[in-house]
Amino acid sequence: MNAYLLSHYGPDGLQHATLDQPPPGPDEIAVRLQAIAINPLDWKIRNGWLAELIPLPLPAVIGSEAAGTVLSVGADVTGFAVGDRVAGFIDSGAFAETAITRATRLLRVPAGLSTEQAAALPTAAETATRIYALLQPGPASTVVVNGAAGAVGSMITQLLVRDGHAVIGTASAGNHDYVRELGATPIDYGPALVDDLRRLAPAGIHAAYDTTGHGFIGRVTDVIPARQIVTIVDFASAAQGAIVAGGDPTQLTITAAVREVFESAARGELHVAIAAAYDFDALPDALAFSERGHLHGKVIVRAKGGESAGV
Repeated sequence: MNAYLLSHYGPDGLQHATLDQPPPGPDEIAVRLQAIAINPLDWKIRNGWLAELIPLPLPAVIGSEAAGTVLSVGADVTGFAVGDRVAGFIDSGAFAETAITRATRLLRVPAGLSTEQAAALPTAAETATRIYALLQPGPASTVVVNGAAGAVGSMITQLLVRDGHAVIGTASAGNHDYVRELGATPIDYGPALVDDLRRLAPAGIHAAYDTTGHGFIGRVTDVIPARQIVTIVDFASAAQGAIVAGGDPTQLTITAAVREVFESAARGELHVAIAAAYDFDALPDALAFSERGHLHGKVIVRAKGGESAGV
């Protein structure tokens, strides 16, 4: 199979390779990947920033999230068949033509979602539903989402709006129209952030979800107590009382809440934004684009030999 191997840490660490793919184990599924989603985790791993937290025996195939079709299933796997369209988290590395992963990390893609949309959803759905469960505001609360235009930020924003909350979303100016389309009120990250929050929420803010960091929690504690903020990026803020939603990315599984997000997206009730799509041969360019930040949705790579848009 065609793949990218991380031979060493750094921006130039990915190299084309041709590898053999072993058969799936008893609880695993082999998948022909057709669309690969790029996550910030991927370029952080490539750069070596997480080498102590997520040690890898280099060379290694990295990449954590994709969609495709089932090639074969292990002896103990039920609920999946050869040819099923699937999406989820990839054990053997997603920067490849085929992959092996545990069945608990995949779901069948519902009709109504393209393969690219399906690839863009697992991490956003899992993270957004998990942090929402950690901090559930009361009815009709005023809530802030830091990084509301990103994949996770846009998903938690939509879930909050769906449930009747008033959402204020931070985003770069170029993404303000998109944040409005999600049903939130956009504001800038800049020096007027706290003044804007006071102006838009004179009665107070009940919760905040920090998906992008950049010192957000330290800046807003005069208007939002740290104990009312969940973060997926600012681990040091636990000392201030914030709720840190960490976890091992290699152990994420498909929960009932994730399935519900997929079904809602397939019905058109939740929007799945694709910021950019690249061919497999340009995967390093896709990583570079993601690393620039301020994205409107997810960066997708069309796997080599795969079809990207079947429904």
